Amino acid sequence: MALGDFTLFQFKSKEQTEREAAEYEVWAFPYGEKQKEALTSLLKELSPKDKEQLMLISFLTCKELFEAAVKETDSEADAIQRLIAKAGKYKQIIRKNDLSMYIAAVIADATIDENCEYPTADELRGRMQEMEEIIKPRR
Repeated sequence: MALGDFTLFQFKSKEQTEREAAEYEVWAFPYGEKQKEALTSLLKELSPKDKEQLMLISFLTCKELFEAAVKETDSEADAIQRLIAKAGKYKQIIRKNDLSMYIAAVIADATIDENCEYPTADELRGRMQEMEEIIKPRR
């Protein structure tokens, strides 16, 4: 279930809820707090006016959509196209003008290791421009 999905009635024990939250945290940031801080710092540098919580929710939604798309196709380019197509359903979470930033961040996130060395903000801006060229025809 993506972050944007909503279920009205959920009957789960406290333990189950806590276990699922812990599992999600490990999925979201397999390298822990170091990774979360590095990513948050990068996103804040790219979009200083946005709130950290909103950026993380938007990023994680894109990450979830991208990983689902990767399972459906062999090509990163196809997965990006599928993410772009599905992102429209999450307009309340992923602003159209920020989609290129989140796609670039998701792709960068997929390539890091335990050192949590993300590309610089300038390098990511270059990748964002590439993503804009892909997104533009769909707008």
